[in-house]
Amino acid sequence: MTPKKEDYLKIIFELGGKQRKVSNKQIALSLDVAAGSVTEMVIKLVKEGLVTHVPYAGISLTAAGIELAEKLVRRHRLWETFLVSKLNYKLADVHDDAEVLEHATSDNLVKHLDDFLEHPKECPHGGMIPSIDGEYEEESYDLLIDAETGSTKEVDRFVDNHELLTYLEEINLKIGDKFTVEEHVPFEGPIKVKMLDTGKELSISYNSAHYIFVN
Repeated sequence: MTPKKEDYLKIIFELGGKQRKVSNKQIALSLDVAAGSVTEMVIKLVKEGLVTHVPYAGISLTAAGIELAEKLVRRHRLWETFLVSKLNYKLADVHDDAEVLEHATSDNLVKHLDDFLEHPKECPHGGMIPSIDGEYEEESYDLLIDAETGSTKEVDRFVDNHELLTYLEEINLKIGDKFTVEEHVPFEGPIKVKMLDTGKELSISYNSAHYIFVN
């Protein structure tokens, strides 16, 4: 299993591929790769029995793909937690180094890392961390882009993407923030929300709203 294949399994899992189908476009934008590269990789993963692909519907993980993705996500998110909580990394900058460490980590080291961190349940961008036994609470797969005008939502997690996390830091949107959806501006305009704690109005870009999960 190459690191690149592992990256695809992780992002498909993160986008909800355990429970639903995700699109080539979602994967391409999340990994910052060309759509053609996604198509080529998906073909390989289908042949290996790790994903299924229904044309014009999307991509989802098989049982084997889910099992492998859970292990990969556990390693990656434990390292992200360590880098942010113990080494004071900025959230937007943590992914690349966590990626390097993840691929060089034995099962024994993962266990000791988990013990050292006292078994965290979530990583810094809100994603759950499977336990050593593979247990975890299901994540939210409700996207901000789909939230109805007038509804009240809470930010549950973000997709682990450097540009997205940098943007969210700039507009000061964090895990746990609660707001009312005021407006979906037409023609792929921003989603306007009103923060419940401060009353401040915030415009969140159309593209970003596809990668912000809410409750």
